Amino acid sequence: MTASSPKRSTAKIEVPDRAVIDIGSNTVRLVVYSGPRRAPNVWLNEKVTARLGRDLAETGSIPEEASEMALAGLTRFAAILRDLGVEDVATVATAAARDAANGPQFIEAVRALRLEPRVLAGEEEAKTSAMGVIGAFPGAAGVVADLGGGSLELVAVENGDCHDGVSLPLGTLRLPALREGGSEAFRKAVKKHLRLASWAKKQGGPLYLVGGTWRALANYAMHKADYPMQDPQAFTFTPKEAAQVAKKLAKADPDALSSISDISSNRASGLPDAAAMLQVMLDELKPAELVISAWGLREGLLFSRLSEPAREQDPLLSAVTHFTAPRGADITSATLEMAWTADAIDERNRGSERIRLAATLLAGATARIEPNMRIGHATDWALEKRWVGLDHTGRAMIAQSLQASCGQPKIEESYLRMASEQQLQRASAWGLANRLCRKIGAGTRISLLGSSLRREGNTLVLRFDESRAHMMVDAVGSELANLAEWIGLKHEMKVGEVNGAAH
Repeated sequence: MTASSPKRSTAKIEVPDRAVIDIGSNTVRLVVYSGPRRAPNVWLNEKVTARLGRDLAETGSIPEEASEMALAGLTRFAAILRDLGVEDVATVATAAARDAANGPQFIEAVRALRLEPRVLAGEEEAKTSAMGVIGAFPGAAGVVADLGGGSLELVAVENGDCHDGVSLPLGTLRLPALREGGSEAFRKAVKKHLRLASWAKKQGGPLYLVGGTWRALANYAMHKADYPMQDPQAFTFTPKEAAQVAKKLAKADPDALSSISDISSNRASGLPDAAAMLQVMLDELKPAELVISAWGLREGLLFSRLSEPAREQDPLLSAVTHFTAPRGADITSATLEMAWTADAIDERNRGSERIRLAATLLAGATARIEPNMRIGHATDWALEKRWVGLDHTGRAMIAQSLQASCGQPKIEESYLRMASEQQLQRASAWGLANRLCRKIGAGTRISLLGSSLRREGNTLVLRFDESRAHMMVDAVGSELANLAEWIGLKHEMKVGEVNGAAH
């Protein structure tokens, strides 16, 4: 290649191609998506806090000023979508439009904006939210509790499907009126509504919490515990932990709560009431654990439209592959690296290949970043970027692996709150192996095919084909020594026939 003929980039600019408008009882939200169908990226997320359902418990109608605010926001949203050229738009309305006496008139005004709103029945709303949880947690089996402004939806999930959905008038905008009668009257009222979901206790498994108020509850718990990450997706409580948090929040001052990072004043105002309701839900439903899901109704709409083969895709690997490809890492090279190192570092452990593949892809992307910025980016990518299909143990392992791939394999003590020492030790070995791969001929396919890494007794042996003997330099030996020491082996470099190398 000459200076006069530079290689042209084939990377494409990602453009938005689908959107959801969610007309809820508390907020009216526009979310525009781009990227892979199985794990869509949020391209734009805007909301108007119209509080359409704030008077449902008293007047049964949408207030005029709330309707005007919502319609003004929807007018703007429709213009944005036209400007972006996004034609695939799903517009749905939930409890306020469904239950209010003047809901039909409001929906007609929405249609006049050239939008096509669909008013979801209570059970349909519950099942759509549940599909979002299924999309975010493949194999989910338990009960989904989606808390909105106008209603609480409960639905059972298992085997990639949902059943027994019910919508209860227990949204955050309706709870204050119930609490005015005192704590005992409130408890009785919530228990009465929960009887309509008597199947939930028999369902067993986790209680998957969907909605901004539940995420705010998790943000509060993470803040108070000085948790090592901030994204609440997949954050898990034991019932005892949830009860302790709910007890404190039920008596909390909303103004004090809104001073906490990631808890808006809007969410803070409804948090004490939601926490009080959660106390009753814990007693009545008796879940095995509580899990926060950042995916719900909107993502459920998108997931429901996918074909069965598309639904079966791994959302983590779909997202990570899409994220790392324009950053210089590809899944073919990452898979080769995994095969090249598997015998040496995993000792036939086959329980976390997908997490190691995600870590290897992200390590390849961080290698393209300036050295002084790598650790910061690596940590943020692992812990703060919202990955679905990944629990916090997996996040910690990826973060530990990326730190090791940046030359810092020492176990990060805070990660021990999310993963075991053994898991983090193994993750650091992944990262050190990735460093060794990069050091051998920049990790190219030919450099790996011309070498092999094997355990031979208590020695980690790096063998080079004779034609590649010139790659056997001190810098490579240093990385080999670091990896061998970490996994408790001696090390040696040899030249000779590369037996059993990955092809």
